[in-house]
Amino acid sequence: MTPDSTPGLLIAAPASGTGKTTVMLGLLRALRDDGLVVQPFKSGPDYIDPAFHRAASGRASFNLDSWSMEAAMLDMLAAKADDADFALAEGSMGLFDGVAKLGATGNGASADIARRMGWPVVLVIDVSGQAQSAAATALGFSRYDPSVPIAGVILNRVASPRHERLARSGMEAVGIRVFGSLPRRGDLKLPERHLGLVQAAEHPDLDARINDYATFLRAHVDIPALRDAATAVARPANAQIWIRPPAQRIALAQDAAFSFTYAHVLEGWRKAGVEILPFSPLADEAPAAHADLVWLPGGYPELHAGKLAAAATFRAGLAEHARTRPVHGECGGYMALGEGLIDADGTRHRMAGLLGLVTSYAQRKMHLGYRRATLHAPMGGFTADTALTGHEFHYSTIIDQPDAPLAHVTDAEGNAVAETGSYRGHVSGSFFHMIAAAS
Repeated sequence: MTPDSTPGLLIAAPASGTGKTTVMLGLLRALRDDGLVVQPFKSGPDYIDPAFHRAASGRASFNLDSWSMEAAMLDMLAAKADDADFALAEGSMGLFDGVAKLGATGNGASADIARRMGWPVVLVIDVSGQAQSAAATALGFSRYDPSVPIAGVILNRVASPRHERLARSGMEAVGIRVFGSLPRRGDLKLPERHLGLVQAAEHPDLDARINDYATFLRAHVDIPALRDAATAVARPANAQIWIRPPAQRIALAQDAAFSFTYAHVLEGWRKAGVEILPFSPLADEAPAAHADLVWLPGGYPELHAGKLAAAATFRAGLAEHARTRPVHGECGGYMALGEGLIDADGTRHRMAGLLGLVTSYAQRKMHLGYRRATLHAPMGGFTADTALTGHEFHYSTIIDQPDAPLAHVTDAEGNAVAETGSYRGHVSGSFFHMIAAAS
């Protein structure tokens, strides 16, 4: 297909918690069941929702982030839809919510992605506790930025037929199109955890749930009208600017404790010819002996700390690798490289001991936001002085971090943050998840 031939929409909302993920998953499955090849995307630095998108659509979902990613990378990733029939993106937070200062191509708002890609926005509006007044919200969103087209709305959590009539009448009065109205159903809500949804792989009945969402959407939303509302726009030529791989053979931890990897990072590694060697610390597997680098991604090590503490083969293999070759951990992976991890009950668990880091979930504090890091020391194959953009999101507290700081790390406004990461010998770790190279 040509670069301008794939129509798309962005599913967004006025705020978090409105039900847009349910709508997104139901639409992905319904469109797929209609015989369409649908390419999913996620706006912002989310590493949990894309796994649900993949389960619903059968295709890997790619993050599009205007704060971290240069224009060429955004366009390159959007081109993942070139061999699809439809592109469907899920927004994050409220449509216009971002950080205060601009980054690479914007402030991280979903509106930046809709504007750049030319995808009309469908707002999922929670109308519980209001009726005609919801139209004022929709009208405000449609006029806030004329460069971001609002195709219409899907009403969610509608209490009764009368409630729906009143809410629809308000939308009609201000010329806002209503694509559908979803009755209130508590059983459609996915369970959540402190970093968002419980991971897709942890739902044994996920496929059945997504089928239920699709059936629900079909019954209450005009899906053909949504398809007609999508638009396709021309994009610049597809420059290949994947993030440079840090090694040629990468042993990558992959299991329920270490699962937060961005699809575009892994794809970039593969396109560069990297051999990815997966292993499971929770299964007490050692990293491949011939790997050039061991990479421990983020995840939920705090939920599996006892099992990690007992994984002697994993720890021994990691230590042997670290004698001569680099090891890096991101967020949860960083915690697993430390001396100890204190869980929410206050129990301390032994970790790999390759760094002096001690973290605690008994003293919870949220750390959230974009990060720019300039390395003081090598991180895998990344040399000192390399600048990276990323995102930090965790609830752990640093009890001890005695090793040398890995990087000078700032937030989206340029303020230095204390979570610098650290390194010792060939071993390094950071609390930020790498998204792209900084310009």
